[in-house]
Amino acid sequence: MFTRILLAAAFAALSIATASAGDPIPGKVKVVFDHPLPNVPGKSMKGVLVEYAPGASSPSHTHPKSAFIYATVLEGAVRSSVNGSPEKVYKAGENFFEEPGSFHAVSANASDTEPARLLAVFVLDSKEKELVTPANK
Repeated sequence: MFTRILLAAAFAALSIATASAGDPIPGKVKVVFDHPLPNVPGKSMKGVLVEYAPGASSPSHTHPKSAFIYATVLEGAVRSSVNGSPEKVYKAGENFFEEPGSFHAVSANASDTEPARLLAVFVLDSKEKELVTPANK
């Protein structure tokens, strides 16, 4: 049941995540929804739209230890490596997940000429405010 709720919310987010098609700045991040889960006290679901300019990337990072993340590439292609896995390129329509406590070593636009966008859906403790912690902190 929880998986169905997560997937339904992700698909609903796709309909409201309408960022401009202009040139995204490297690593542009926007929270597009934030809702408490009524059937899971203390937990919330946040949708985060991430836009990468051609060749752009994010520094290595972690997320809150309570966060389960399901990411879907909306446009372009994203190169990713989580918890020491080999780098993989995800194209529009493909997805990946990060379990709580994961280390995201690589998150980058796989193209030097085309932009990329992804929607990351977080399920995490409602009290969490910082969604990303750079690895060098």
